Parts: sequence; C-alpha cells; structure tokens
Amino acid sequence: MPLYVPKSINLSLNEEQLKAVFRKHDVNGDGCLSKDELMKVFRELGSRNPSWRVRRSLHHADGNGDGTISLDEVDELVKYVAKQGYGIN
Repeated sequence: MPLYVPKSINLSLNEEQLKAVFRKHDVNGDGCLSKDELMKVFRELGSRNPSWRVRRSLHHADGNGDGTISLDEVDELVKYVAKQGYGIN
C-alpha cells in the first residue's frame, strides 16, 4: 500500500513562530518591515492576494502611520495574522 504524501502541508504557527517569520524577512536589518518585505512574508504564508493582505496589515498594525511595521508594532501584526489563520505552505 503506497503512502500518500500531500504536495503541501498547512501548519498552524504560534505567535512566536510568526514573529520569527516576520523577523526573517527584515532583510535590510532596519528593524522595520516595508511593504515589499511584508509582501514576501504573505507569499510565504500562502496568501492568495498578498498585496491586499499587506494593505490590511498596515491598516491594523501600523500605529504611527509611517507605512512600515516596526518592532513595536509587530505584536499587533502577529495578532492580526494569527486571527486570519495563516500557516506555512
């Protein structure tokens, strides 16, 4: 009997794991996530429409309105993303 192996597995991530994913995508090391960096995060998380998700994330988590997510704002971003049920594909 052959073993069935799915092409992708959707794993739920806890808040610390989500924070690690976001930190990994801060490629320039400035402590902020730009729109481009957020786009890459949502692609990794399997978003069907990452540009829309970036806009929604900025709306929910960008408290100072500078167009980026700082380290101080990451907790709000993680809460929003976890509420949406994202995982790694």
